Amino acid sequence: MRGNQGRTTGPHDVESGSVSRSPGRPSRAEGRGGSEGGAAHSATRPRTPRLSAEDWASAALAALAEGGLEAVAVERLAKTLGATKGSFYWHFASRKALLETALERWEQRQTDAVIAAMQSIEEPVRRLEELLDLVLEHRVDALEVALFAATQEPVIGEAVARVTERRIDYVASLYRATGLAEDVARSAAVTAVAAYLGHVQLAHAAPATLPAGDGWAVHRERVRAILVDRPIADAEQDDRP
Repeated sequence: MRGNQGRTTGPHDVESGSVSRSPGRPSRAEGRGGSEGGAAHSATRPRTPRLSAEDWASAALAALAEGGLEAVAVERLAKTLGATKGSFYWHFASRKALLETALERWEQRQTDAVIAAMQSIEEPVRRLEELLDLVLEHRVDALEVALFAATQEPVIGEAVARVTERRIDYVASLYRATGLAEDVARSAAVTAVAAYLGHVQLAHAAPATLPAGDGWAVHRERVRAILVDRPIADAEQDDRP
């Protein structure tokens, strides 16, 4: 992120300072009817709000979800935001730096926030059920689809791999908390995350294949039985003498 130590003198700096001119030559402000009129005109001129790094990162994620990786272009984003490329380079040294920041925001919103919400639920089985309900209800996710389709870009591929591993690790910890052995919990977690990603892909590419209305409620209960009830029941049976 760039600082403002190297900011050059701009138009407002010139207007606020003293500029010498020849005694017989009127200023342009005087030629327009006096300096007061020029100052009033300047004061009423609307100013574009200064964009933050968060604004650029959010715009990058929106563009990625809508148009894929190629849509994350500095000039295109600047046009969308009504800004200049100079505003971009004030915050980021490169497009890669923008992508890194945007991906951090994605991880915070789509993983960190979800984990934090689940941690407020004390009972392990209930956590699993609530997490499953949450991710299935948010199965329409164009950004997730776009990110998994753009993993050939190293910065995106690394982020997707890291976040997916975090998700699997967290879900595995929930399974372990219900009494599953470590290897069984890991396998169940991989299956659960794969089921989520599969639903996201189906909702994007072939939405008609997913049940709707009452059929969706029945389908969700079946998925819950497969991913929550059955693994826990199997673990309980294994523990019996």
